[in-house]
Amino acid sequence: MGQQPLIKPFTIFPAIDLLDGCAVRLRQGRYDEVTVYDRDPIALACRFRSAGARYLHVVDLNAARDGVRGHDSLIGRMAQESGLLIQTGGGIRNMATVRSLLATEGIWRVILGTSAVKDPDFTREALSFAPDRVVIGLDARNGMVSVDGWTQDSQVPVMALALAMKEAGARTVVFTDIARDGMMVGTAIDGVAELVRATGLDVIASGGIATLSDIEAARQAGAAGVIVGKAIYEGKVRLEECWPKE
Repeated sequence: MGQQPLIKPFTIFPAIDLLDGCAVRLRQGRYDEVTVYDRDPIALACRFRSAGARYLHVVDLNAARDGVRGHDSLIGRMAQESGLLIQTGGGIRNMATVRSLLATEGIWRVILGTSAVKDPDFTREALSFAPDRVVIGLDARNGMVSVDGWTQDSQVPVMALALAMKEAGARTVVFTDIARDGMMVGTAIDGVAELVRATGLDVIASGGIATLSDIEAARQAGAAGVIVGKAIYEGKVRLEECWPKE
């Protein structure tokens, strides 16, 4: 089922968030605070590869908000033309989408967020189908999980969902502190460390990364990886400097 990555102990994922075909960043997940960084996401992905990246995190913001996927062809082309292994999320709410995406060359993993809260039966089916390639998105606002592209807050505590997803077969989660996302104030290290200790899951830290020191702090907290977005676009983190020296 598609291309498989080499196993790495810590993975840095440059991020591309897609909105209306462009690479954008939201401020704290707000759709009314959008900055367009690149109108050619394929070329951007290729630049990330040239800078040494091997993996890419892609979110379909239109689908996350509206539940209607319109970027799948673009995401497939990004994978194929850049050669990067992509993990992608946003509006993945049925098995047909899971199967289609995972059958696309270069798409490594899919991320389920809203569905983990609203459709546990589908989420369990997806985890059973491909436990190593289905990741659970834990998008946190004040300790509670946010859904529907971060436009709605649930009454589900982040830790409770993480433990439930582990019981359902999850192996990897992406933990995002929404208040930090796009703010470049450092990631939620305490929350990452707590999730790692309490669940034993592979935890990918997201939101707030601003410096190489933030990346190292996430590594020291036990994270399996980090997602870096705005800091790359603003020149605060240079991908070329992120990789271990040989």
